[in-house]
Amino acid sequence: MMKTLLTLGLAAAVALPGFAQKLKVNAKSKPAKSVGCLPKQGFPTGNLDSSQAACSDFYQFAAGGWLKANPMPSTESRWGTFNMLDKMNERRLEEILDRLTRIKNLKAPGSIEQQLMDLYLSFSDSVGRNQQGIEPIGEHLATLGRFNNTQELAGMLAWLRSKGYGMLFSMYVTADARMSEVNRVHLGQGGLSLPDRDYYLKQDSASKAIRMAYEDHIAQIFALCGMTSEAKDMASRVLSLETKIAGISMSRTEMRDPDKTYNKMSWSGFVAQHPGFAFEQFRMQLGVPAFDSCIVGQPAFFTSLDGLLMDKQLLPDWRAWLHWHFLRQVAGLLSSKHEAEMFRFNSTVMSGIKQMKPLKERSVRFVNGTLGEPLGQLFVKQYFSPRAKADVARMVEELRGVFRQRIEALSWMSPETKEKAKAKLQAFTYKIGYPDQWRDFSKAVIKRGQLVASLESVAAVNLQYNLSKIGKPVDKKEWGMTPQTVNAYYSPNKNEIVFPAGILQPPFYSENAHPAMNYGGIGAVIGHEFSHGFDDKGSKYDGNGNLSNWWTAEDRKRFEERTGKIVAQFNKFKPIDTLSINGSMTQGENIADLAGLTLAFYAMENQLKKCDPPLLQADGFTAEQRFFLSWAGIWVNHISPSELRKRLITDPHSPGKYRILGPLANMPEFRKAFGCAPGSEMLAKEEDLVVIW
Repeated sequence: MMKTLLTLGLAAAVALPGFAQKLKVNAKSKPAKSVGCLPKQGFPTGNLDSSQAACSDFYQFAAGGWLKANPMPSTESRWGTFNMLDKMNERRLEEILDRLTRIKNLKAPGSIEQQLMDLYLSFSDSVGRNQQGIEPIGEHLATLGRFNNTQELAGMLAWLRSKGYGMLFSMYVTADARMSEVNRVHLGQGGLSLPDRDYYLKQDSASKAIRMAYEDHIAQIFALCGMTSEAKDMASRVLSLETKIAGISMSRTEMRDPDKTYNKMSWSGFVAQHPGFAFEQFRMQLGVPAFDSCIVGQPAFFTSLDGLLMDKQLLPDWRAWLHWHFLRQVAGLLSSKHEAEMFRFNSTVMSGIKQMKPLKERSVRFVNGTLGEPLGQLFVKQYFSPRAKADVARMVEELRGVFRQRIEALSWMSPETKEKAKAKLQAFTYKIGYPDQWRDFSKAVIKRGQLVASLESVAAVNLQYNLSKIGKPVDKKEWGMTPQTVNAYYSPNKNEIVFPAGILQPPFYSENAHPAMNYGGIGAVIGHEFSHGFDDKGSKYDGNGNLSNWWTAEDRKRFEERTGKIVAQFNKFKPIDTLSINGSMTQGENIADLAGLTLAFYAMENQLKKCDPPLLQADGFTAEQRFFLSWAGIWVNHISPSELRKRLITDPHSPGKYRILGPLANMPEFRKAFGCAPGSEMLAKEEDLVVIW
């Protein structure tokens, strides 16, 4: 199911090295009277590279020591403090699952303990999976082999979708962007296997090499599944057809515009417009209840798709494509050979990972990805602090207050639009920690030794859960992430910000940390998510979560002049010789980083005023300097060239290094904190300086 969520973009496990050292407080400082003013934890000064000047290369200055001391493991494509925190959470989940396997008398079938344990043990049983080989999908392959024409494709795809296999297009239920209280059916483009349409269309040497490797990978999987003689021919047909599909697909940058992807029409009208695919048959066979209207994300895609489906010469290509799109989603659950080949291409070729993660770690990740919310119930019972929830809620309101003040002080926005902006800000809701109500997965039938069938049963439960929403009011209590996730998000349709328990830990947040560290961590995350409601995309939604213009024409023009400057700034960053950051695709995240940091900085300044006396220095750094060092500590990471290339093409977030350098270059607060002279390398030129919120 697809959701409109604007995330922080984290990949998140242990605190930064040295984070537990004792804090050296300025000898002249007196004991602070306010709670939280005297931290118990020290600042990780070992992360720094003192040979670099903060105003010349803040990334190296703030993170050079960390980069040297923390090389990237061979099992990773990106390695930073987010990943370390994520790894720590995974170890906790592993302990929970291992503990379940040692309990002799688990609850009845359908209980979350039974489901989690049997799913975990099924994936971990590599011997059993090797013995089964392709037996678990034998009936599937036999059914797919009866595909004789594209008119039968609708039935095939409905049957596969009922088991959790998505393919040619997405069909899901979520809030109507212009009537955010009501759920409606949405349709969107699909049909590709590589991460983005550009992988098929670009003609540079790296893209061509990936396509060659991809075609070989398809052939390898076909051969492993018993289609040895036709494997190469089928692989060639898959790549050819997917290239055609890529050519009719909307780009990621275009899809950032919610006005372009909101196309409401009657279901009967949509069906009549597209004779190339039996959409009504698909709906009925999938068991989708009747509905009047739908929202189509990319109408041009579906129009062009008709032509591909009605071309009889492409029938062999569609047969190969159907088999491949099923196999690529299930092969990793079969034998060790299948799993190894999936790893070789998807992880090594595409992301530069040298070594597969241990089986136990892969098992934990699989269970977390399949039954994340039930697993989250057990996680929060043991690892979430109610005190953290209350403290983060306090910070949310502090940042809301700072944002309100900054809106009032804007020189470029008219009073009319300011009032509407403040009304939207006041309407923001937030969730912290975990859901008040947990989803029921008891109908999912999970049996040990039946991994594929168990996964399909969970998928069927998820499908019915989603379809049951059609025409019903949006559930404002529903979460879009599991509690153990190291991330956060903004939902424009609900106008809410959400902070799972997984992120409310060091280096983002600690009850014992210096206020500057918390504000440079979780404070900036809170500000980031608030700011998503006012970035290039979120600013098109009103306080009720509706896609509705609340701007005057002149104010919108002034806003886009400023966002255009941040697009231009990031376009100039070139992490790879042949590939720059896409400033248009990443502008929402770049706006949120800059605005969020600014909000958090002034919220910190307000908090420090409550300290008696103010904490001016500690470990040789002022509170303001520690704030920016905290932000840098979050985004420092190693990344493989292959993973970096993939993210530059597909990720709406800029690479970590530039999430540090980009926003700080625009902040006078950073210049003042480190005493940067005019013309310093870190600083944007005065005429290029971006101030939005």
